[in-house]
Amino acid sequence: EEQLVESGGGSVQAGGSLRLSCVASGFTIDDHDIGWFRQAPGKEREGVSCLSSRDPRIHYAASVKGRFTISKDDTKNTVYLQMNNLKPEDTAVYYCAAYGYLATECSLSRSEYDYWGQGTQVTVSS
Repeated sequence: EEQLVESGGGSVQAGGSLRLSCVASGFTIDDHDIGWFRQAPGKEREGVSCLSSRDPRIHYAASVKGRFTISKDDTKNTVYLQMNNLKPEDTAVYYCAAYGYLATECSLSRSEYDYWGQGTQVTVSS
């Protein structure tokens, strides 16, 4: 069974940093496109960043570009999201997600993703 488990969320002050981790089981992340999403209260779930083993380009939402970095460790079957210079508007539940296959390029559209984690809360105070 394919599973994704996120960790690393917490509460920080504006300007602080957090690193989220997402451990995959039941499948190999190198064979799937991987993404991070977030959902703030009362808002739609939005794509934050994604990467594909077939494409060297990494995609970021405009709101996080230059502050967040996605990476993966295939030996640990784990994906990371390093978040720096956090802002109150980054407050949300963050989800890790994976395609059911390896595409030529990843997308920040949630409809493309088949596997989802349970989410981890990130709260940024001003």
